[in-house]
Amino acid sequence: MMKSGRTAYEQMAPPPAAPPRAAEPRAAGERDALVREFVPLVKYHAGMLKLRLPPHIELDDLISSGIVGLLDALDRFDNSRGIKFKTYAEFRIRGAMLDYLREMDWFPRSVRQRATNLQNVYAQLEMMLGRPPEEDEVANHLKIPLEELQKELSLTTGLTIFSLDAPVDDEVDAGIQKAIAEAAMDEKKEEEILRDLKEVLGKAIDLLPEKEKHLIALYYYEELTMKEIGSLLSLGEPRICQLHNQAVLRLRGKLRQQLLR
Repeated sequence: MMKSGRTAYEQMAPPPAAPPRAAEPRAAGERDALVREFVPLVKYHAGMLKLRLPPHIELDDLISSGIVGLLDALDRFDNSRGIKFKTYAEFRIRGAMLDYLREMDWFPRSVRQRATNLQNVYAQLEMMLGRPPEEDEVANHLKIPLEELQKELSLTTGLTIFSLDAPVDDEVDAGIQKAIAEAAMDEKKEEEILRDLKEVLGKAIDLLPEKEKHLIALYYYEELTMKEIGSLLSLGEPRICQLHNQAVLRLRGKLRQQLLR
């Protein structure tokens, strides 16, 4: 199965498999060598993230922030915890890139608010109906044409992905941000906190409509592009983007319910 970003980033070498042995003080030469070894990993994750972001976000800026995360991983890694450096470095690299995006604040507050409103409507209707609402049911509830709802879903592209991965300023984001902050303060809690978040998210994904669940699996786990997914599902890329955004809004509503319990 073809992975996303492979053709656009063929020049990138595969992420390195062999981790450093420990996080002891390193000579400058050794440290530089390790950075060079793991730069392809940074470029890989920057390339994958770039595919999900608006065009004005520069790949080089993502790579630069990822290098900061890699350096942080080199400084803080402790192999006595029994995890591979590559796993730990990926967490720090992605986190640094998402921190950079959050600091940019590249989406207007009005767009965030509209996305939050949609998220709440999907959650409310699901509680009322006992199942995920259909698009026409959401449109009827909002008293807008279906085409207008789909346009609203299209406008949330990028914001929904970013908000799911990187906390910003509502209950969902604040809850995840608190968990991430706790992990940063006590690294021994990282695995437990991340495992809990993954468990909650996994349960939320299982409750999605089948088509959206399939789409999420193809996009985030199989790493196909929207265009590739559209070909598999016989839908246009814009429609796949709308369905993806709708799935993420549903997930954020479910996460909000879990975090507020």
